[in-house]
Amino acid sequence: MTKSIMIQGAGSNVGKSMIVAGLARAYSKRGLRVAPFKPQNMSNNAAVTVDGGEIGRAQALQARAAFLEPRIDMNPVLLKPESETGAQVIVQGKRFSTLKARDYANMKQSLMPKVLDSFHRLAKDVDLVLVEGAGSPAEINLRAGDIANMGFAQAANVPVVLTGDIDRGGVIAQLVGTHAVLPDSDRDLIKAFIINKFRGDISLFDDGLDEISNRTGWQSMGVLPWFGDAWRLPGEDVMDIISRPGGALKIAVPRLGKIANFDDLDPLSSEPDITVENIEPGRPLPGDATLVLIPGTKSTIADLADFRANGWDIDLAAHVRRGGHVLGICGGYQMLGQTISDPNGTEGKACKVPGLGLLDVQTVMHPKKQLARTQAIYLETGTPLEGYEIHLGNTTGPDCDHAWLSVGGTPHGAAALSGRVRGCYLHGLFASDQFRHSYLAGLGAGPSDTNYDATVEVTLDQLAAHMEQHLDLDELLALAGPVSG
Repeated sequence: MTKSIMIQGAGSNVGKSMIVAGLARAYSKRGLRVAPFKPQNMSNNAAVTVDGGEIGRAQALQARAAFLEPRIDMNPVLLKPESETGAQVIVQGKRFSTLKARDYANMKQSLMPKVLDSFHRLAKDVDLVLVEGAGSPAEINLRAGDIANMGFAQAANVPVVLTGDIDRGGVIAQLVGTHAVLPDSDRDLIKAFIINKFRGDISLFDDGLDEISNRTGWQSMGVLPWFGDAWRLPGEDVMDIISRPGGALKIAVPRLGKIANFDDLDPLSSEPDITVENIEPGRPLPGDATLVLIPGTKSTIADLADFRANGWDIDLAAHVRRGGHVLGICGGYQMLGQTISDPNGTEGKACKVPGLGLLDVQTVMHPKKQLARTQAIYLETGTPLEGYEIHLGNTTGPDCDHAWLSVGGTPHGAAALSGRVRGCYLHGLFASDQFRHSYLAGLGAGPSDTNYDATVEVTLDQLAAHMEQHLDLDELLALAGPVSG
């Protein structure tokens, strides 16, 4: 009989995704067939699935932890913010609509049948479904029509374990406060709690565990110490983006407001001789960078305007004049061209705007999204690589004749005549070790033997061992309820 349990959080970014990934690897290594599931996610960091859709990057990592290929059913509703008040809505892997927050709130309950359909289809093939909530169930103002937390838990009758983040302080208030504001029917579904991100002597919190249990009636599943190697795993939340000091070769990455698919940075950060520096708005691009990498974005035209407002266009032109290198990926590639046209108003109002002018190409936006898992060749060295495409728009122009990649025998990307400014639509290319080493060597980096995939696998194993050591995984599994319906 398939069982399921849901990990919810007493707040955002308390570590739910990492806990589910660790549990998925731990229970899989015990011999269980495990699948991750998140009813609703909000992220611009997406993965392309084996069945041709897109889901949150965290669920793709959790699938990997469970030794599975990512599937659309693992994250049936994905919200990709396009503005401060609206988001693209992805349902079972495909673009459904772009809606303002209020409009989505009014219709989200209608998506519950598809959410449950995905949940039950996923459950048919496994022994255990690990469900991840979103945000916090304490946001009772959002409870009506909820499909992400208690709304789903009620509909699917899934027991809940609540997670608190002690590193932020006030973890007792997080958990006891959640207990206090929930209605009885929701509160009764919570069976236990986890304390996450503890630093120091765990025994010092024994009295805290007792206070939480006494005030809520929930049992403790344990206290998880801070997992220092979490940065080695692909992050999903924009809050996960931090600079990684390393060697003398510096890669500067401007922090775009709607940055997307920034897992491109993770393999670069894994290189000990590379420094990846994320440049926050208001800071200039550093003059000592070897490479400026402009990442993907959910809103190319809006982020291009912000790029100029920060003065980064001036900094970038100076960087190129000094002989520096530039790489634009996806939206960053589109920004590097001469113009970006959006005749259908795909990203907002119909318009045509000038690009940064560093590549002789033009981009035309169109509503149909391109999704593909891709194998390519780095033409400079003949090195094979893998990646994925997830973008709107088509880019053409003379500099496409200087393509530096080949996809299925077709030239891909564009480069300036100097070869120092390049762009492409391929995300995930730096996860391919041979390509990453070849590309960085072309920038002056020394030899490297870093195996990124092996690093991720070792880190997942270490995370699972961390869970086994500090949480009562036997009791947690015993709390899981049967999947019915």
